[in-house]
Amino acid sequence: MRPGGMLVQKRTENADVSAPDIRLRVVYGAVRYEISVKSQATFGEVKKVLTAKTGLEAGEQRLIFKGKERENGEYLDMCGVKDRSKVILMEDPASIERRFIEMRRNAKIQAAHRAINDVSMEVDQLADQVSAIEKSISNGVKVPEVQITTLIEMLMRQAIKLDNIDAEGDAFAQKNLQGKRVQKCVETLDMLKISNARVKPVIVTTKWETFEPAPALAQWEIFD
Repeated sequence: MRPGGMLVQKRTENADVSAPDIRLRVVYGAVRYEISVKSQATFGEVKKVLTAKTGLEAGEQRLIFKGKERENGEYLDMCGVKDRSKVILMEDPASIERRFIEMRRNAKIQAAHRAINDVSMEVDQLADQVSAIEKSISNGVKVPEVQITTLIEMLMRQAIKLDNIDAEGDAFAQKNLQGKRVQKCVETLDMLKISNARVKPVIVTTKWETFEPAPALAQWEIFD
């Protein structure tokens, strides 16, 4: 038994230290690999070599030789592995499930980011309209009340969209940020509605210029 608690096969004391390299044909689904290892290596060491080839961590791999799953501590030569022997590599089912869950989680986060970005762009445009109304009222120009109420309704629609987005982590922080922007715009419009009611509408009158009547034309006497 090794210090880590792993059970390994005991080798004879006269084992050849300079064991020759052998080539293994590894079958992983439809993919084929050929790797070179020491003939006295363990299946655990084979997994480390395969990690660089497949991207699968050693704990995610299952190695099958002669129809039997081999333990990490088993030696190749003592299991009858020879040069160009075929070993089947399978991914551990628990690892597949973990990766599937992780992929779903990442897809969910990306979808949340996209939805929040869409709302953010809408809020940018609506915030510009709020600024334009604020400028008009501060300049003494009365704005139609329907324009303010419509803008509030459009902002509330964005707030509902944000509430329906299932977000976590960084996406959750972005969602809260956009929610605060919407709230601030609505509060500003509520205040502007009060200010707008105090603005007196400007009545434009046209002053017509009057002219004196033209003098009568002189009567000309006609002579034969």
